[in-house]
Amino acid sequence: MIIIIIIIEREKGGNNQPTTGKFFVTVRRQVHHHVEEAMAAHPMRWRMNIFHQQTMLHVSSSHFQPSLSSSNFSSPVLLCPAAQSLALLQFKNSFPMMTSSPSVIRCYQQPKRVLWREGTDCCSWDGVTCNMKTGHVIGLHLGCSMLYGTLHSNSTLFFLHHLQKLDLSYNDLNGSAKLSRLASLDLSYNNLMLEPISFNKLAQNLTQLRELNLYGVNMSLVEPSSFMNLSSSLTSLQLQYCGLQGELPFSLGKLQQLEYLDLGSNNFIGPFPDVFANHTRLAWLDLSGNSFQANKFTGQILNQFSNLTQLIQFSGSVISSSFGQLLHLTHLNLSASNFAGQVPPEISHLSRLASLDLSHNYLLMLEPISFNKLAQNLTQLRELNLNAVNMSLKHPLRYCELQGELPFSLGKLKQLEYLDLASNHFIGPMPDDFANHMLSHLRLSGNEFTGQILNQFSNLTQLIELDLSNNKFDGKILSSLENLKKLNFLDLSSNNFTGEIPNSLFNLTQLTWLDLSNNKFYGQISSSPGNLTQLTSLDLSHNRFDGQISSSLGSFEKLESLTLSFNDFSGKIPNSLFNLTQLIYLYLSNNRLIGLPSQINRLSGLQVLLLSDNQLIGPIPSQISRLSQLDDLDLSHNFLDGTIPSSLFSMPSLGFLSLNNNHFSGRISPFLSNSLLYIDFSHNKLYGQIPPSVFKLQYLTALMLSSNDKLAGNISSVICKLKSLAILDFDELLVLNLGVNNFQGNIPSVYSKGNSLRYLNFNGNQLRGVIPPSVINCVNLEFLDLGNNMIDDTFSKLPELEVIILRSNKLHGSLKGPTADDSFSKLKLFDLSDNRLSGPLPTEYFNNFKAMMSVDQEMDYMKTRNLNTPYVYSVTMAWKGLQIEFTKIQFALTILDLSYNKFTGKIPESLGKLKSLIQLNLSHNSLIGYIQPSLGNLTNLESLDLSSNMLAGRIPQQLVDLTFLAVLNLSYNQLEGSIPQGKQFSTFEHGSYEGNLRLCGLPLKVKCNNGEGQQPPPSNSEKEDSMFEAVAIGYGCGFVFGVSMGYVVFRTRKPAWFVKMVERGGHQNTKRLRRKNAPRNGGRRH
Repeated sequence: MIIIIIIIEREKGGNNQPTTGKFFVTVRRQVHHHVEEAMAAHPMRWRMNIFHQQTMLHVSSSHFQPSLSSSNFSSPVLLCPAAQSLALLQFKNSFPMMTSSPSVIRCYQQPKRVLWREGTDCCSWDGVTCNMKTGHVIGLHLGCSMLYGTLHSNSTLFFLHHLQKLDLSYNDLNGSAKLSRLASLDLSYNNLMLEPISFNKLAQNLTQLRELNLYGVNMSLVEPSSFMNLSSSLTSLQLQYCGLQGELPFSLGKLQQLEYLDLGSNNFIGPFPDVFANHTRLAWLDLSGNSFQANKFTGQILNQFSNLTQLIQFSGSVISSSFGQLLHLTHLNLSASNFAGQVPPEISHLSRLASLDLSHNYLLMLEPISFNKLAQNLTQLRELNLNAVNMSLKHPLRYCELQGELPFSLGKLKQLEYLDLASNHFIGPMPDDFANHMLSHLRLSGNEFTGQILNQFSNLTQLIELDLSNNKFDGKILSSLENLKKLNFLDLSSNNFTGEIPNSLFNLTQLTWLDLSNNKFYGQISSSPGNLTQLTSLDLSHNRFDGQISSSLGSFEKLESLTLSFNDFSGKIPNSLFNLTQLIYLYLSNNRLIGLPSQINRLSGLQVLLLSDNQLIGPIPSQISRLSQLDDLDLSHNFLDGTIPSSLFSMPSLGFLSLNNNHFSGRISPFLSNSLLYIDFSHNKLYGQIPPSVFKLQYLTALMLSSNDKLAGNISSVICKLKSLAILDFDELLVLNLGVNNFQGNIPSVYSKGNSLRYLNFNGNQLRGVIPPSVINCVNLEFLDLGNNMIDDTFSKLPELEVIILRSNKLHGSLKGPTADDSFSKLKLFDLSDNRLSGPLPTEYFNNFKAMMSVDQEMDYMKTRNLNTPYVYSVTMAWKGLQIEFTKIQFALTILDLSYNKFTGKIPESLGKLKSLIQLNLSHNSLIGYIQPSLGNLTNLESLDLSSNMLAGRIPQQLVDLTFLAVLNLSYNQLEGSIPQGKQFSTFEHGSYEGNLRLCGLPLKVKCNNGEGQQPPPSNSEKEDSMFEAVAIGYGCGFVFGVSMGYVVFRTRKPAWFVKMVERGGHQNTKRLRRKNAPRNGGRRH
């Protein structure tokens, strides 16, 4: 934001009026971006001073008696009366000296009342104006005087009966008072509320009032109709941001002396009254930020503004050609008003225009003919802002998508002061000479200009801002820039400039901003860089400077930001830099600096210190922790050693702490400050317990402790409550279980090469997107559970896993064959159910499932084997029609579930090789063909579900030999013939076969016809072999099962097996594992 202080002088004639006077009006204006959007001054002779802060127009007044005296002008001849001096002192003492207040705009001058002293002439006091003849106090200018509290009606201020002007703006007053005999009243920028009765009294009693400024005063209860009581002598009325509402009253029509009217940013509605047709003196009108209607600038409405010289922000659909009738207009601001269509060429008739702003009307277009007329006719134009106006046919301004070379027609604008052509597509060299000698601001950034900078700018002696950044300029910077003595802002960054920096550049004594970054400058910084005493920001980064950092930089006492990173500076940081007590940002990374001086604590206001990628050695000086405002500390990629000072963890403002890739050793101290967002201690030699306090940093977004020596300790479950955590990086991390939470977004892609992760569980969240490719880096991963999310991806190849749970996502595509013969050779649990996978069943995968081909007799459970306290794996799956939480996964448990997908084709014969399968579920697909007899080889099978497919033919007799089969579901297919009988088949009920219209025999009620029930019986040898195998395997599995069950029951004293069952609607509701039945949290420590 910018503060613009405009002091306007004007001449007036007539009896009893001063020949010259000062007209001061305070206007606070929010702007979109830069100085070009600040409003300009009155149509008179004026002079401008620009300061960088908030946008404000400050103007003083004029309707006082002709003989005035103040501290700002000449000393009075007569002393002011003692009573008035005493009244002022009592007024001063009635208010405490306020140091700060949230409702007050920042003030940069000393409060005027500070220097008021008893026994001195009050006419010489700052802010006091006296009549030169009588000595009476007639003016008080106490804006920005840190007044805080209530202005009571018995205040001694009101003993000043001759007072004509009172300025109490920019304070924090919260009362109202009865005022009298004032010609000018300014109560803006306070915390006042003006009630209807107070406003009415103010309006009725201040009959001599000519200037009234109530900017920001709460008048939401005041009816606009009460404006009729205002003095008809008013020449300036400012009521912006007052909360006024309703229709604009016709009573304003009687204020025919108005020259300045600002009603912006209220809640006025309805039509704009036509009473302003008689306001022949109105020169400034601001109605922006309201909801006026019927103002499309057609018909008679423009006649009401025929004498306007300042018009600010109206809204409409199109800009009417009738604007060309406002021949007195000097300032026209229609920015951000939702205008569309063409800019009418009639605008060029406004030959007195000094400022034209049509910016941020994104549907507005300016054709070449209109632009040419503007350039030819508006010869008085000093400010032109067409930012974001569509000018793609020809002439440019900022963000106008223009291309080609810079048009020479711009040189005709002899009075042009502000030119912004940034962010277009201009090419070619700069014109040889800019004839716009009045130019003060020139922005050409973000184009493709080429060539060298020679003498093009040498004549622009009024230039304050020059921005040539992000172009393709090359060559050396010539000394011709030294002519630009008024230059305040110089940005040559992101070009191809080369050579050394000319010493003449350091003689631009008014510079506050100098950016030469991202070029090819080389050499050393001058040891006597001139007199840049006003410089606040210096950026020389991304160049080729070498040698030591010049100690002369320490003479830039006002420097707030110093950026020297990405060069080849070497040696120590000069002590003189620590004299820059106003420094906020210090960027020295990516050089060859050594040592970190203890004097760093002298930079007490420092907020960012970046020293990464240097050659710093030794320990971190403990004094660094005295930088109480430090927010970002990056010392990574150096050779620092010793322990990390515990005082770092108590710094109140520290948010980013990067100490990675050093030689730090020792233990990590407890974190005593809760401000940290980012911690990176990776690649050091730290050891010991990870302090539990790290998991209580509620704003933590990144924690990296990888590649240390022997960091240990449990990861607290509190980590799941760190809502902002986005990066968790432990090279030695074995288990990460964040299942059954409410995490959203994508799965983080943070799995670096060489990690040790074995267990990864994100089940039961709301994760989207794809399975990150970096998961492939988890070469030791044994367990992956991403089930019950919204992952939309094809199936990834994760070859080393033992458990894959990807059920209930949005996986699609076909299962292509593995790229290696041993892919998925260790797989025990494979669950892709409830997705959108299609194509044939993956025969190639089944051939590689080596771990499913042999019966595992091991009694142990899956767990991490690298921890002192092993982490036992757990999983939630569908089991025999029920949702089961396996709190422990025995190695003997083997499951294949591809149900609820869109698989087609036949059941592969290779499935018969997976002899250790305990559950096989291929239901709810589109499988065709016969049920493979080879499934009879799955002698450990306890659950078989092939329902809801299109399988045909007979039920193979070989399935009768599955003596452990407890659940069979062949329903809703196209099976035919008789149902096999005997062994386990005798226990299955009607539901196992329903929906097969051509099946017959028990347990169905349909009887088989003659010959229909006869299936080819197996041979005697087959019977004997199968019986022997069944008995042997049954005996073996029964023994294993019995021993394990006995162990679990007697160890845990729970007779409920080692699972938790959540019953669903049985076989009739076969759609399982919906998100409303979310699985419980998985892993537990054992």
